[in-house]
Amino acid sequence: MAQAQPPVTLKVAIVQQIDSLNPFIAVFQSSTEVGRLMYDYLTAYAQADQKVVEGVAKTWEPSPGKLTWTFTVPDGKKWSDGKPLTARDVAFTYNLMLTNEVARTANGSFVANFESVTATDDRTVVVKTKAPQITMTALDVPIVPQHVWESVTDIKNYANDQVPVVGSGPFVLTEYKAGEYIKLKANRSYWRGAAKYDELHFVYFKNADAAVQALAKGEVDLVNRMAPAQFDSLADKENVTRNKAQGRRFNELLINPGAQTRTGTPIGDGNPALRDVRVRRAIARAIDLDALVKRVNAGYAEVGTGIIPPVFPKYHWEPSAAERRTFDAAAAKAELDAAGYPPKDGVRLSLRLLGRAGRAYDEQASEYLKQSLADIGIKIDVQLVSDDQLNQTTTAATYDLAFSGWGTNVDPDFILGLHTCGQRPGADGTGGTTDSYFCDAEYDRLYAQQLSEFDEAKRVEIVKAMQARFYDQVPSVVLCYENALEAYRSDRFSRFPVQPQTGGVIMAQNGVWGYYGAEPAAQSASSGSGRSWLGIAAGGVVVLVAAGGWFVARRRRATAEERE
Repeated sequence: MAQAQPPVTLKVAIVQQIDSLNPFIAVFQSSTEVGRLMYDYLTAYAQADQKVVEGVAKTWEPSPGKLTWTFTVPDGKKWSDGKPLTARDVAFTYNLMLTNEVARTANGSFVANFESVTATDDRTVVVKTKAPQITMTALDVPIVPQHVWESVTDIKNYANDQVPVVGSGPFVLTEYKAGEYIKLKANRSYWRGAAKYDELHFVYFKNADAAVQALAKGEVDLVNRMAPAQFDSLADKENVTRNKAQGRRFNELLINPGAQTRTGTPIGDGNPALRDVRVRRAIARAIDLDALVKRVNAGYAEVGTGIIPPVFPKYHWEPSAAERRTFDAAAAKAELDAAGYPPKDGVRLSLRLLGRAGRAYDEQASEYLKQSLADIGIKIDVQLVSDDQLNQTTTAATYDLAFSGWGTNVDPDFILGLHTCGQRPGADGTGGTTDSYFCDAEYDRLYAQQLSEFDEAKRVEIVKAMQARFYDQVPSVVLCYENALEAYRSDRFSRFPVQPQTGGVIMAQNGVWGYYGAEPAAQSASSGSGRSWLGIAAGGVVVLVAAGGWFVARRRRATAEERE
């Protein structure tokens, strides 16, 4: 009698804890990554070129004035418990966000302009907006099953961890242990077809060193977000293939500008000196970003400017010669003098700098910034804490300076919307996705303009003007755009779809292709070329990533999704 074969499992190392499995409030990149695997969005981004393709909805049509959008959900798609997925689930998800402030925590900006959402039947959902909205095919909101969530009375405290968790994505959550692992199984009834392996496990490590060591030993199969030295150490490692890509994330230094709620009530305990834009500009001018990238990123990054990375060249902004802040310690000192902060015994200000313990970038960059700011008379107290503590502290605005970072979507709306006045928390601390606490009337005016602008050239101009305003007011300093440094065990998995097809990433995609399309090495050897992705990823194909190759090429959530 033949023995049952053990399940084929893809083990992925992560170094960031999960803040929540509840898709309405999850903000960490690790959480939104898992959420994408569990729940489909209304539309998706193709693996090959990130163009909009079918998600829950197969077709969509705007009215002539673009105030009404009609989406069609085809028959045959099912939830993982076998119940049909319908337009009523879509309407329920959006209406929950419209009526429940907590449900808007992660992705509320996407529905802020909605007037009504109605399922006219099981196949059709109609969304009416208050003003034309360019992002209607880029709503990065997980669609949840009404028959599960309609009985949830407390969104804020709903953990969504009663396994198996009902979803519509390519994987189903089957086990979760906080700070240790997340286990999922392939959804055999997934409408695109089941993945080519059985289980997907995310294994938590306290730091990237431990994760890279586990990869080298064959204890895990896939790692990303490596430090340059870790990436370099795998260059000649047998059975390990590396991928270097232009990333869709940025690292930033938050500067607490005087945090307030949406109603204007001050919160937190940020140093009041930071409310003065002259002080924030002086801090930014005191940081030599070229030297920082060279020292901390070892060249595996690009110097930061705007909040949209250069991987999205259409919307990426670079300051003009007149706008650019060049490194100039003397000018920074002069700005502090003008703002009323002369040195006293060599010290002008004392500030706290928060970072994440166990993250190489935060540990190394904090020491660099400590010295850079000491040179202009600002004393820095570095405090490296856990993921959860960092999130709690920045959410409560009990910081002066803090490291943060976000992933950006194909469409820039989410990352732009993070910094609007409406994304500050409510009076009770709920809702909102900001951690910069930026609130600026000019920025908000431009945000509303870009949301309703369907002329691409005009929208690009507005989006760049928004980034220029953000740069000028300095609620944060965009430090760099890190390269995505990834590696996988090619003796266990031979192929991963990267997004985009040319020079793209395996993990932290605008979608699920890297995990969903992973091909076990044994299957590849027995099946030749393996599964074609034609028709599944809008013409994309599974790509074998070359070791050491240079590739040039996307709430709190994702898609802009993704905070650190």
